[in-house]
Amino acid sequence: MTYKSFRIGLQPEWLLQQKTSAISLSEVLSLLAAIDATGNITGACKACNLSYRHAWGTLRRFEALFGVPLLLTRRRQGTALTPFASRLLWANRRIEARLMPTLESLASELQEELERLLPRNDQPLRLHASHGFAVEALMQHMEGRSPGMELRYRTASEALASLERHECDLAGFQIPLGRFEPDILAHYLDWIRPKQHCLIHLAVRDAGLFVEAGNPKKIRGVADLARNDVRFVNRQIGSSTRRLTGLMLAEQGIGEHQVQGYDTNEFTHMAIAAHIASGMADVGIGVETAARRFGLDFIPLVKERYFFALDRRNLDNPSMQALLQIMQSREYRSYIGQLAGYDSSLTGDVQQFEDAFPGTNA
Repeated sequence: MTYKSFRIGLQPEWLLQQKTSAISLSEVLSLLAAIDATGNITGACKACNLSYRHAWGTLRRFEALFGVPLLLTRRRQGTALTPFASRLLWANRRIEARLMPTLESLASELQEELERLLPRNDQPLRLHASHGFAVEALMQHMEGRSPGMELRYRTASEALASLERHECDLAGFQIPLGRFEPDILAHYLDWIRPKQHCLIHLAVRDAGLFVEAGNPKKIRGVADLARNDVRFVNRQIGSSTRRLTGLMLAEQGIGEHQVQGYDTNEFTHMAIAAHIASGMADVGIGVETAARRFGLDFIPLVKERYFFALDRRNLDNPSMQALLQIMQSREYRSYIGQLAGYDSSLTGDVQQFEDAFPGTNA
């Protein structure tokens, strides 16, 4: 029997629990998102491939279940969501932003377990990395190609520790350019072995403050995080962004206890953006792409280089060379270069540690 390639995916789903049954909200959430995007039901029906009659039936059914209207129809102004529907939609976006990396990682683990039972001649590369847009795009470009890639979402520290234990082939980590680089690099050197490991350059990206569109709180920089009227949302403990945030606050002489919301955590840049866009916080720190996708304003603070670390002895393996060919392709570089705040001019370049970080005593 011939082995066939397949891809497992997991998706979050809302269920409205009733006494004897559970009703899925997937269809009405998709419909509300389309109405929000197009401004009218006709356009939403086309986007969702639904008949006008079916769409209205779905909306009326859930209005009856919730006991509140979902739409506001204004003459000559199209259709808008009610505050309840809008809040429902934003809650769904927050959930997707928060859970998707975990579900993708679980799906990858499940696929790995199943593929162990299938006949195949090659072994996929094992990548441990934090969730990011260039990493996500790489997985899409690797899909269906040999030898494939297994992804586990980990913080940079966790990924590098996995590499040291030989639990992965590639470990992703990001490091800011400029004055914060030495402190972050010193932390990573607990696991990176400059004489043993080399680096693949993934991208340079802009990191900064996310604020509501129009910046109503007039937030200008890190010093504003200590204001009493500003609510902050942080990344999870152990993440590189949280470590960088701590360094920037220390530079300003601001203690963590002075920042309202410092202990409020999200696990991805998209989750940070969704948190702010839904009105649950005023500001957070992440990469520009996430801010733009949620219609937020972005205040740049630093540029970060993102690398994959790997054992030098594995560089000439056919599977690693196949990965490099994809990363150096015009198609992949062009895609990364089009992401807001990303620079792909060095994407796929192999660098020795001493060339990437000259003058480092390691």
